Amino acid sequence: MHYLGEIISLGVAFSWTIAAMSCEVASKQLGVIVTNVWRMGLALALSLIMMWWFTGEAFPIHAQFDSWMWLLFSGVVGYFFGDWCLFNSYISIGSRYGQLFMTLAPMFTALSAWVMMGQVMNLNSLIAMIVTMSGIAISVLSKGEGKSKVSLQLPLKGVLFGIGAGLGQGLGYVLSLIGQEHYKADVQAAVTPEVWQGMEDYLSFSANLIRCIAGLVCYGIWLILKGDSKRWVQSVRNKKGMWALIIAVFSGPFLGVSFSLMAGQYTNAGIASTLMATSPIMILLPAHYFFHEKITLKGVVGAVISVIGVSLFFLL
Repeated sequence: MHYLGEIISLGVAFSWTIAAMSCEVASKQLGVIVTNVWRMGLALALSLIMMWWFTGEAFPIHAQFDSWMWLLFSGVVGYFFGDWCLFNSYISIGSRYGQLFMTLAPMFTALSAWVMMGQVMNLNSLIAMIVTMSGIAISVLSKGEGKSKVSLQLPLKGVLFGIGAGLGQGLGYVLSLIGQEHYKADVQAAVTPEVWQGMEDYLSFSANLIRCIAGLVCYGIWLILKGDSKRWVQSVRNKKGMWALIIAVFSGPFLGVSFSLMAGQYTNAGIASTLMATSPIMILLPAHYFFHEKITLKGVVGAVISVIGVSLFFLL
């Protein structure tokens, strides 16, 4: 089928749009920590079932110390710090702007890879960063009282949460790449070439399982320290929050991640990444319909420019 990869990529962007809006509802209904304890727990359970079904081994038994260390660290940075910031940004500034700030993730990925992996930062990457930040600035800044003054039209706290979310995802992704390289070497050293060929396609899912463990442990500890265990138990009575949570888990960590990996098999990785990054544009109309957020020309232009900036990371 022609353009199957492109269709899947757009489907992923739509899936992530649903996940973002569902997470906003769940966070407001259940609280950020309670939502993420459930989210990480359900994502971990689904990952265990999927790995057992496809590989016969639910747990990553071949991972050695270095693999666990890097992947757990990635989970702490990405799933704990990054998602904590992201979900708080949903509460503070809404999922529409939260997704907009997530376009900063490729920039932080490039910077982290430059520092930690020695990857080259070329002129194209710098141009992409400038374009992305310009699009965000157009969306969140407005004229102040003076003719030459510019003011922030969103709460500063929400903006900082959005930046933290982009940082967490970008840095967490680079840490996961390092961890997966160690994990790949561990598996190849432990199994035959024939077995490796059957496991190779599922390696990232197994690595992500370790990251989910880190996220669940961190959120679980925080839940206990805050004394919210009773609130977590009582959260099952909140039907609106739990349904939003279930939709968020299936459309985000489960279906979204799975199909994003599939998209790269049917089309160029740069094209797939660009199309999957269109969720800040895709979310504008649903956010207006469900959350009554006003759509402005400035907001649309800013979102489009940010997505163009993201595309430059992959297409230049």
